[in-house]
Amino acid sequence: MRSCYINGMGCISAQKTFESEFLSEVVVNETENVLQAQQPSYKEIIPPAAIRRMAKGVKMGIYASTQALNEAGLEQPDAIITGTGMGCTEDSEKFLKAILDNNEEFLTPTSFIQSTHNTVGAQIALGLQCKSYNFTYVNGAVSLESALMDAKMQIGNDEINSALIGGIDEMAAHTIEMYKLNNCIKKEEDKPYHILDSKTKGIVFSEGAVFFTLENNKKESSYAKVEDVFIQNTLKTNQVDAFVLDFLASNDTNIDQIDAVVLGNNGDVDYDHYYNIAHSIFKEIPQVYYKHLSGEYNTASGFGLWLASHIIKKQEIPLVVKMNNLEKENYNTILLYNQYQGKDHSLILLKKC
Repeated sequence: MRSCYINGMGCISAQKTFESEFLSEVVVNETENVLQAQQPSYKEIIPPAAIRRMAKGVKMGIYASTQALNEAGLEQPDAIITGTGMGCTEDSEKFLKAILDNNEEFLTPTSFIQSTHNTVGAQIALGLQCKSYNFTYVNGAVSLESALMDAKMQIGNDEINSALIGGIDEMAAHTIEMYKLNNCIKKEEDKPYHILDSKTKGIVFSEGAVFFTLENNKKESSYAKVEDVFIQNTLKTNQVDAFVLDFLASNDTNIDQIDAVVLGNNGDVDYDHYYNIAHSIFKEIPQVYYKHLSGEYNTASGFGLWLASHIIKKQEIPLVVKMNNLEKENYNTILLYNQYQGKDHSLILLKKC
């Protein structure tokens, strides 16, 4: 099979990841339970008339995907594959509100048309005039990993030479209120919201868009090689060690060869025990976490992949994301593990290219 390289990336998140150097301007916010994404200026790449009609998720997706393609020096990808957990919730809410406010009469279709989950992938393709394979995965917390797996398989089987993949999720007012009523978001009285050693339920909710340009050839801009991706819907806590070890064995890799592990701890006391592997099979390995910077949303693992790719390319782990004080001279192999509410477990293995 042909190799799959990450040759370009674009990231919009709760941090200023779209314009600054790698985590050079970081704000660790432990007093807000909902983190809005930092918005760049869109007028340079999207016509002002179009900006007014676009939902936030669409704008973030177009901007991040443009960054990823420009960094890789690629004009037309052979595939555009997106992942999203909630889709374009802003337009969904607008349309549902219009139904109620207008007694189901005299409805305009614009918000409905733009509310579908594949809107972001479609808008990117329209902007590029790309008529190639275009697919959107809506698989909860493994939506991004599903897109990555699809692209890797097609590149590996020599069906395509390049793919633009990404994960996008936006927040909307009514959805936030529903999450709070369902106790998915941490309560106000639980401040400060610590991710590590949390004693409270729920998450710090957020949004973002991260895109990657994948190609079958290594370039000067290359960050890392995607060695393998694996997802599994459900696991018991005592099965996680075997889940990870079996995955590594299938890639002829053992624990000693892992230079760092990136974990998706989100501060939910009911489910973060899945990451107790940090104290078992990974206790002698440098550990990284990131959701204190990005917040939690369905495709937040894309921020973790963005982070891990930078670590491999720059050969350093920023202090703000360290879970322990262990270090290695070289970071050639990094493993990422993420899960959400005990489901949608994913593993990604990256190697230096």
